[in-house]
Amino acid sequence: MGCAPGGARFPDPMDHPCLRCGACCAFFRVAFHWSEAEAFMGGVVPVELTEPLDPHRLVMRGTQARRPHCVALHGEVGSTTSCGIYERRPSVCREVQPSWENGVAHAQCERARIGHGLAPLQPADWTLSDSAPVG
Repeated sequence: MGCAPGGARFPDPMDHPCLRCGACCAFFRVAFHWSEAEAFMGGVVPVELTEPLDPHRLVMRGTQARRPHCVALHGEVGSTTSCGIYERRPSVCREVQPSWENGVAHAQCERARIGHGLAPLQPADWTLSDSAPVG
């Protein structure tokens, strides 16, 4: 359990709805600038998990398929998932916002969840019991 800026409460990281989802990682193409996979440019994305898209962009392997599924996604979509390179994931992955985490619905999250037969996240998915300690 922890506190966000301003004292707002948020779930324990292990209870995060994304850890039961993974829909975005198995719905969208994950494309990003090639420099994100080049160590000499400060990139951290493992280049061996990428493939070229065009002269300026790479994609995570598996996300150009007819039914995308990022090579770094582990687990079963909608059940229990994790990113094998979470700390080294591309910027586009860092920019994806889960619906209602910060009080706003996000179409990208909702579209991916619906595409996998999952209900869109709701504000209640981010609500904690009153007995939870504030960190």
